[in-house]
Amino acid sequence: MDLENLVKRCKKGNSAAQKELFDRYGGLFMSICCRYVKDTDEAKDVLQEGFVKIFQKMSSYKSTGSFEGWMKRTVVNTCLDHLRKTKKFEANVDLDNVSYLEPINEKVTSHLAHQDLLNLIHDLPDGYRTVFNMYAIEGYAHKEIAEEMGISENTSKSQYRKAKLQLQEAIKKLEYSYLDREKTG
Repeated sequence: MDLENLVKRCKKGNSAAQKELFDRYGGLFMSICCRYVKDTDEAKDVLQEGFVKIFQKMSSYKSTGSFEGWMKRTVVNTCLDHLRKTKKFEANVDLDNVSYLEPINEKVTSHLAHQDLLNLIHDLPDGYRTVFNMYAIEGYAHKEIAEEMGISENTSKSQYRKAKLQLQEAIKKLEYSYLDREKTG
């Protein structure tokens, strides 16, 4: 069934259509939830809450722009609401205490699998991970992140920079491991 007809059926409260929409997009949106929320059970709860909001607010979707994009935005906002409620992010960080990034060996990054990078992002502290996801992956501006998270724009920039620094350090550890294996293998 095409998405337009599926949405029409969902707007009418058709539970089979709602299940089909969930089946079609649940995996994609679960991966988004897992990028923001470390605990898988918590991420599942956030996903469920996100779909409840999608179904409740579906009538407000005006068919302008991508419906998938609208749903994705709803799920991301649900993740952010969850993080705000649980206060799982640092609110204030001083920009003066941020280190500078060094280049990473391209030989190592070319061997870094997509899942490896997602795992490194998943291991970031909650505040860093949230800002990194919003800025680097979702495309939010620091001003938007600040407004969404109730933090200053400088805190957003600082958290993003610290996330990149921590990712760089984790990749450097992988680099040393990779180069050692290359020498011995």
